[in-house]
Amino acid sequence: MAYKLVLMRHAESEWNQIDKFTGWTNVELSDKGIQEAKTAGIILMQNGFEFDIAYTSMLDRAINTLQYTLEGAHMTWIPVVKDWHLNERHYGALQGKNKFESVEEFGEYQVKVWRRSFSIKPPLVSEYDSRYPANDERYHNVPVEQLPIGESLKDTLDRVTVYWENELKPATLSGKRLIISAHGNSLRALIKSLENISDDKIIGIEIPTGNPLIYELEENTLKVLNKYYLIGGTDKKVTFLEKIKSFFKLT
Repeated sequence: MAYKLVLMRHAESEWNQIDKFTGWTNVELSDKGIQEAKTAGIILMQNGFEFDIAYTSMLDRAINTLQYTLEGAHMTWIPVVKDWHLNERHYGALQGKNKFESVEEFGEYQVKVWRRSFSIKPPLVSEYDSRYPANDERYHNVPVEQLPIGESLKDTLDRVTVYWENELKPATLSGKRLIISAHGNSLRALIKSLENISDDKIIGIEIPTGNPLIYELEENTLKVLNKYYLIGGTDKKVTFLEKIKSFFKLT
């Protein structure tokens, strides 16, 4: 019997709509995002998914996505673990900037390097900056030296991989059914670990918002036996159009 692991990128946020670098900034879900998360939960329930424990980041958009999803799936009672290791990549001084405006300020090539290179960091924030993580009370238990002030994709992958090895992988191997609500770059790290994807190829992996990504894993080895998005996609198991009518009946 294969283990199932469910990964979800947070649903659409207000800053997704206006194309800003978000990183560790806390922003709300858009109305569309709330709908995405509720729909995901209902479809998970309709397809027989049950969970023993949920994991998410310390950022509101991932936490709220998980909450709406669990509400839709009628599983709000399960334990939820929030951990900063699952946070999005910290975009340093780019956070809060519109991506088009950043191109105008720094040039298209430089912004592309910051966004898509594997090991180059964006401009860093200082300890006097409101975006400095140690100024946020939610991280008061994290040693200051561990908190990023701007990360490359490699930095993000490194911290998430540590969390996978120490927490998520053992939980999966124990037979627990996990759902993880996180972010584009933190999920890239989990996908990289699961599929052993190379550094250069992981940069190009795109993950849609609010769409459960299902992994079926071999017991003991966690070798990937199958993967698919639950809502639409080329490797779909259930299409959005087939289930959306049920969503509107239930909400």
